[in-house]
Amino acid sequence: MHSITTALENLMRQLSQEMPAAPGIRVFDVPFPLNDAFDALSWLANQSIWPQFYWQQRNGDEEAAVLGAVATFRSLDLAQQFLRLHAHHADLRIWGLNAFEPQRGNLVLPRLEWRRCGGSATLRLHLYSEHSLREDAADAVRFLSSLVGIKSLPALHLTLTDEKHSPDKTGWMNLIQLATRTIAQEQLDKVVLARATDLQFSRPVNAASVMASSRRLNLNCYHFFMAFSADSAFLGSSPERLWRRRDTALRTEALAGTVANHPDDHRAWQLGEWLMKDDKNQRENMLVVEDICQRLQNCTHTLDVLPPQVLRLRKVQHLRRCIWTALNQPDDALCLHQLQPTAAVAGIPRELARQFIQQNEPFEREWYAGSAGYLSLQQSEFCVSLRSAKITTNIVRLYAGAGIVRGSDPEQEWQEINNKAAGLRTLLQMEV
Repeated sequence: MHSITTALENLMRQLSQEMPAAPGIRVFDVPFPLNDAFDALSWLANQSIWPQFYWQQRNGDEEAAVLGAVATFRSLDLAQQFLRLHAHHADLRIWGLNAFEPQRGNLVLPRLEWRRCGGSATLRLHLYSEHSLREDAADAVRFLSSLVGIKSLPALHLTLTDEKHSPDKTGWMNLIQLATRTIAQEQLDKVVLARATDLQFSRPVNAASVMASSRRLNLNCYHFFMAFSADSAFLGSSPERLWRRRDTALRTEALAGTVANHPDDHRAWQLGEWLMKDDKNQRENMLVVEDICQRLQNCTHTLDVLPPQVLRLRKVQHLRRCIWTALNQPDDALCLHQLQPTAAVAGIPRELARQFIQQNEPFEREWYAGSAGYLSLQQSEFCVSLRSAKITTNIVRLYAGAGIVRGSDPEQEWQEINNKAAGLRTLLQMEV
């Protein structure tokens, strides 16, 4: 018998107890032995219940699959307020996305939460009602009864029928030239500009299959997937942490500066060495470091900036500087609004860069360059939602951006966004 079957039966037994016809919240945890080949993403994607959210920490130690919602929050601020109202359940986790404009979110307290940490896993059921826990328990029984077993995700065999960049290459060249002129006039220090690429296929694209392929090949990344309905999802594999909080201990990072990767280790090392010494890329990274430190200085203790590293990914390599500190008090809403959007995805000064993006980018960023993860009173962790795609039936929208500073070359920046988009594009069995 599969672990998931046993765990669900255990939860059903616990729901047989009498519940009060009163408002409240209840949490039921059952152990989940990792003694079979259970794949949380495949199990999640086989269900006909939404929303679905999958998240894996970039070192692979933590993984979660959540299904359904007993409470939904349209901003992280509202989610944090809810957690503080239920402080007696300090380990409640709320999962989901924050949009590029951080006051908008799609976050849920799930009906069902599978969570693995290291070599142990738990299946958790939430009951929550503002009126009657007894009624919600009956809803939960119906929910569990509707779940189905695991089937393998379908392979990605896709035929491309149309492709459109927004902006196209000519538009990109003009946009970068406008940005560099604005920077030369000292109105901006940096602006991060992005391109959306709509790929149309001959039949619907299975979003979970794209996520599974990306998880298998794009190492050293956070993996996130949110299905809003049967034919609409947002997913990605991002190398960048927005923040991780454990009580007041806070870790964030500046990930800015890019060069191509290479399958030959020695050639990849040479490219990485060039990145460490290149003035434009070092300057771009330090602008992000300085902006983060400035934003956090009034709400944290001493800020420790670690030495630069080269982060090697499948298609590109990045400069990364980690920043460690401690908050004056635990506050995830403060972390979100101080850190997002970082200078690595928007620019400096932040408000002027956001205005430039809003006025000149020919598409809406929505969830792209926002964040994906979870918050609780005890801890939280969000990654920046980069290397991402929006999938709507048979159309895949890929996103990629580049940091524009003084001296940026439009042709090189076009190649950079091609390299970044390749992390997901090559999974769709096409040439880069």
